[in-house]
Amino acid sequence: MYNMLKSSAEADKAKALLSLKLLGEDAVGVGGHSNKDLYENAEEALALLESAESRLEVLKKHYDN
Repeated sequence: MYNMLKSSAEADKAKALLSLKLLGEDAVGVGGHSNKDLYENAEEALALLESAESRLEVLKKHYDN
């Protein structure tokens, strides 16, 4: 169970970081999106990153010895 939860959180973190990179540094990540879409996508990626890092911290605190 621990490995599954850790892998899921790590995958979410990687996905969020890639999304933020593409949205912030690469015009291709923006495509045909409006500014509102871009902002919403960035907010979603940031929330996913926050969630993933929080989950990893909880796993580390309670399960890593």
